[in-house]
Amino acid sequence: MNFLVVVLIAILLLVIVRGRFLSFRAQSPTDYSATGPAFSLKKHLNGEILSEGLIYGPNGKVSNSFVARMVGEWDGNSGTLAEYFTYSNGKQMTRKWYLTLGTGNTFIATADDIVGEGQGVMSGSTVKLNYRIILPQDAGGHTLDVTDWMYLTENGAIMNRSEMRKFGIKVAELVATMRPAPEVKPVHLNGANGYDADAEQRPLQ
Repeated sequence: MNFLVVVLIAILLLVIVRGRFLSFRAQSPTDYSATGPAFSLKKHLNGEILSEGLIYGPNGKVSNSFVARMVGEWDGNSGTLAEYFTYSNGKQMTRKWYLTLGTGNTFIATADDIVGEGQGVMSGSTVKLNYRIILPQDAGGHTLDVTDWMYLTENGAIMNRSEMRKFGIKVAELVATMRPAPEVKPVHLNGANGYDADAEQRPLQ
């Protein structure tokens, strides 16, 4: 075995080790078991949620961004999370998650564009979800392996980070924030019978 082959093998092993132990994928739910506040799907993925995010391509540059409105609803241990996306390139997309709480801190997630079932676990202030997603045809129609982490912050906001891989190679990354939609209340003014008709659409300050 000549020197060049040895060097190439060493580089390959370093890349594998880095990808396994020194990267986003190296996280484990047990790393966050003692953290708080505790993430509850039924509490924190419930009601109306507003989200903003960036999508990075394989070269590390932002390839797209989005804003989204999400609506979570629960009936016992079964819930849905409807998502309404508007992307910076003008595309709009609607999708829906179906969530089922399992034993312990586990749950199952399915959707029309998911292969089989996604496997999730809640641990401390985090949620980890692994699944395989089928991209729309206008995005290539590829099937990607996704590792999705959500981190609950002290003020109730959720930080979401996802990695998407094809044949083990990272092809995209998503970073997003998710916040409960602000409440609205009617505002009474002097004159016009003291009522502002536009106020019901105005967020609380």
